[in-house]
Amino acid sequence: MVHRILIVTAVAAEADSVSAGLGLGAPEPLPLPGGLVLRRHADAPDGRVRIDVLVGGVGPAAVAASTGTALAYAALTGTGSGAKASASAPYGLVVSAGIAGGFQPLAPLGSVVVSSAVVAADLGAQTPDGYLTVDELGFGRSNHPVPEALTGRISAALNAAGLPHTVGPVLTVSTVTGTADRAAELARRHPGAAAEAMEGFGVAEAAGAYGVPVAEIRAVSNAVGPRDRAAWRIGDALHALRHTFELLSKTVFLELEPS
Repeated sequence: MVHRILIVTAVAAEADSVSAGLGLGAPEPLPLPGGLVLRRHADAPDGRVRIDVLVGGVGPAAVAASTGTALAYAALTGTGSGAKASASAPYGLVVSAGIAGGFQPLAPLGSVVVSSAVVAADLGAQTPDGYLTVDELGFGRSNHPVPEALTGRISAALNAAGLPHTVGPVLTVSTVTGTADRAAELARRHPGAAAEAMEGFGVAEAAGAYGVPVAEIRAVSNAVGPRDRAAWRIGDALHALRHTFELLSKTVFLELEPS
């Protein structure tokens, strides 16, 4: 059996970097319901890996719907593998990937963040006594821990190549942080948070519904805090994203348990 992996990005530029890094040749487009298109990469030369890349849209709601569509389609049609995929595990791993803001000085611009947890940072309620998470309200969950073994293997692969990276929680927000006060508030509320993006929790919720492990990998393009477009390093971040998936396609993605 092959290793089946789904990588979800928000926008096409991120997907382009991921696809280029995988080094598996030109992908085959696979239309999905709802106007989505999977980029299906050919198996590695030894036939052990098949990777689908999906542009899922911006924000947790859009990407949850897109990821859920891809997972359901794979489960129902068997497109997650050469044989009919299990309805409970259409893929062996789902990865939320792209660029992000980094909490300074923990995650410098141009570096990579590997998630130890995928956290919905603003899914809850403001009260006179402070913020309450959706967990505390009793309405669901706001945290998807990433398996420690998986985080460790990703980090080890990047360490071996000398790629600067940080392991820590990645926050999902619906509104990108634009002030120092908001950045400080998030840092206090989520100790050790390394990055902020808009899609990880949506991807994780969809993966969790199918019992599929999830990870989030982000390349840092800007600092979390006051918006300073002149200081953004989007090109450097996309390059780091490409390099990261080049490394993982030759290491971690080959080591996953087939599903």
